[in-house]
Amino acid sequence: MTLARLRRKAWIAGIVLVLTGRFAGAEPVAIGQQSGLAISGFDPVAYFTDSTAKIGYPEWEYNSQGVTWRFRSEGNRAAFAERPDVYAPRFGGYDPVAVARGTSVPGHPQIWLVSGERLYLFYDAKARAAFVADPIPFIEAAERKWPTVQRTLP
Repeated sequence: MTLARLRRKAWIAGIVLVLTGRFAGAEPVAIGQQSGLAISGFDPVAYFTDSTAKIGYPEWEYNSQGVTWRFRSEGNRAAFAERPDVYAPRFGGYDPVAVARGTSVPGHPQIWLVSGERLYLFYDAKARAAFVADPIPFIEAAERKWPTVQRTLP
């Protein structure tokens, strides 16, 4: 699938994303094209602490290497700043099912799962359901293909 087609599909789903950005020397992160925010401004720590997707606030932003994250509280921001490897979505917020197939499709921050103490974002409910049914093969395949997929990101 071409990059233009992927962006069109993301736009149709209501999540226009730019496929660039890195933080703390880590993996690329899906950044909202219009907002300029990682995971569309959702608080990555809230998935763990509140078991829900919650929008962060501008007054509690954290910026690292061109990526801006938002949080619901100063405590969440501090937790993330200390351990972004724990709280940032795996595969930079790209759908692990797509990554396992060798392509990059940004995940939607409201279609998510914490599995194996890692946050995963999915493009749609169908991808999430496939992952939930048997996550290990998807994770293993995505981990193998992620280095190659990263090289295709603009």
